[in-house]
Amino acid sequence: MKIGVIGTGSMGDAIIRKLSAAGHGIKIANSRGPESLKDYASEVGAEAVGVEEAVKDVDVIFLVIPNKNVQDLPAGLFEKVKTGTVVIDTLNYYPFRDGQIQELENGMVESAWLSNLIKYPVIKSFNTMFAHSMIRSELSSGSEGRIALPISGDDSRSKEIVAELIESIGFDSADIGSVAQSWRQEPGSPIYCTDLTKEDLLFWYPKTKRNLLHGKREQLVHLYLTWPKDVTLEEQLKEARNIFQNGLK
Repeated sequence: MKIGVIGTGSMGDAIIRKLSAAGHGIKIANSRGPESLKDYASEVGAEAVGVEEAVKDVDVIFLVIPNKNVQDLPAGLFEKVKTGTVVIDTLNYYPFRDGQIQELENGMVESAWLSNLIKYPVIKSFNTMFAHSMIRSELSSGSEGRIALPISGDDSRSKEIVAELIESIGFDSADIGSVAQSWRQEPGSPIYCTDLTKEDLLFWYPKTKRNLLHGKREQLVHLYLTWPKDVTLEEQLKEARNIFQNGLK
């Protein structure tokens, strides 16, 4: 597929490297311009472009930026996309980083907020893993222990495209509903940063309690800010599971 990725931080980098290794054609962009990405693009096998070019003539667009930076995207950016282009929302709202966004504080679903702001429908996916977990995790289809990524959205064709992408980079996919239901994969949910198989993901996501999300999210933030530099992924996953799955069975 032809893919545009806006955002080249740790998660953007993980996604770009996975997609490139799977043979997809990738254009990448960030807020600093293509010159800042020239060497990196050569390293990962992508084309460095401006943000407006990244959304043109592609099948899929990944938004991999902090919520606070969405308002800095060029006005009318998604008016330039070709018909049928899928926009994947990988964003996760963290007030300590993004500042307080009142609509989200008042309970608006994060993907609905993003879709309203960019004036384009989105599919929520690729937001439920640590970046370093995505880089190292990959198993062939049917393998025991293969990690699954959830998909939420309102268009079945778009969700099928996202599922195909997920499969192409070595993960299972799990359709868990509409954009309105995508809160079940937001920070604080039992399927967030817990690296579950498809069977386990389908077991846990219906147990998500929306009123507990923000409190559990803040518990993870506290852990994140106190983890030592040599913390292992296994330790992070164990602590995330303890927080997000506690009291939900």
